[in-house]
Amino acid sequence: MQEVFVSDSELIDLLREGDENAFQEIYRRYWHKLYMVAARKAELEEDAEEIVQDIFVDLWERRGQVEIVELNKFLFSAVKYKVLNHIRSKMIRQEYSRETVRILGEKHSSTEEELALADLRQALKYGMAQLPLKSQEIFRLNRLEGLSVKEIAARLHIPERTIEYHITQSIRTMRVHLKDFILFVLVCFSI
Repeated sequence: MQEVFVSDSELIDLLREGDENAFQEIYRRYWHKLYMVAARKAELEEDAEEIVQDIFVDLWERRGQVEIVELNKFLFSAVKYKVLNHIRSKMIRQEYSRETVRILGEKHSSTEEELALADLRQALKYGMAQLPLKSQEIFRLNRLEGLSVKEIAARLHIPERTIEYHITQSIRTMRVHLKDFILFVLVCFSI
């Protein structure tokens, strides 16, 4: 049955009673207007359509519970709040996505660093094994334990010039074995 309803207030009364024709007339009268408002505020047309569709679904589902005085004001207020909620929700999702990417990036980076450090330790161990025993000891004391040339000379009862020689030779040997890791070490330890 194709009825033409005169006023919004009559439509509201019929809608409360569950009249589907009244709902269809409200939809026909207001869908495009609501869509235009939502489309101006929302970024995507699909979002605007979804917002307006949600408003009409809510209107039908809550038809007996909601107190509507002026249909026009009610529907446009609903669009305003739905758009704001949509934008807020979208911002939260975007922030969550950015944060997830950042965290995953950090974990990925951390995992890469751990693997690189394990490789570095292995190369360091191999390079140290190539040194004479006295050079290994002096290199370990100087580079890994941080002792000065003077402290190593006092501890091992060896002249400082000899300590410097061993350190220089050890560094040359280690450079060959650690050439792939020098850049990594510079980057990691300069930060």
